[in-house]
Amino acid sequence: MISTKQFQVGEVLPSTRELGQQLEASFHTVRKAYHILADEGLITGEQGRGFVVNRQTSLMDKEKRLEVGGNKVQALIEELVGYGLDDSEIELLFQEQLDFMEWPDRIQTCASVGENMELGGMLSSSIQKQVGVKSKVIDIDMYESAAQYDALFVPVRFMHKYRTLNESLMIIPIVYTYDTDVLLSIVDRFGIQTIGLVTGVEETIPKIISELKPIIPFEGSFVAGSIYGKSLPLFVRETDLILYTPDSARLVEQKVPAKNRIKLEYKLSDRSAEMIRSELWDQ
Repeated sequence: MISTKQFQVGEVLPSTRELGQQLEASFHTVRKAYHILADEGLITGEQGRGFVVNRQTSLMDKEKRLEVGGNKVQALIEELVGYGLDDSEIELLFQEQLDFMEWPDRIQTCASVGENMELGGMLSSSIQKQVGVKSKVIDIDMYESAAQYDALFVPVRFMHKYRTLNESLMIIPIVYTYDTDVLLSIVDRFGIQTIGLVTGVEETIPKIISELKPIIPFEGSFVAGSIYGKSLPLFVRETDLILYTPDSARLVEQKVPAKNRIKLEYKLSDRSAEMIRSELWDQ
């Protein structure tokens, strides 16, 4: 991820526990990996901050690279000899693999596609939180801008709009919904008569409402509005529960008590998260 610029120079890496959860690995394993990267000069541990990216290519010189590679090749050759292959057969195998190897292009830049920038930002945040992959955000209509990226994360219902780009870049279909825990916390609130939705921009409102109404069994009043400047919609004061997007979070969290608000976040399907890992992490 560092070498493909998912993490930039100067950026603080996730904690060992956080990255361990994303990778489904022990945080002890992640800590060991961080120390290996530190030894190679890629990252530095800083007191109070964690590990910070120093550079995006290893400081290992040619002699060291050859030494590491030689050890790995030697172990493989010893295993092949154990299967009964002789020198000429092993040499033939190596040459064939080099001749037919398709060396993959590194994924340098990624973008998440949304119906607008706010919804695209929610998708991008969920991908970073669940998988650890960072991505820019583009509007679904920014077709020409999409072509400049190496990989796109596209909601499955919009895949038809990007099929013509399949040959020039990697397109990964994404399936997601709202976080189940968030939805359950809404349903579990007894005595709620009104729910308010606060977004960053007005155009997001009908899109979120159309997504929420089929999955939230609520028969009370539902009101919605977007932030304007440094102010919240007036209905916020008289609403039992406020649902809000990350783009409106700063204002909502300043002025609405925690017990009266719930932040809306997307959750990737397990299959979508695994596709991203296999395509971008296993290069």
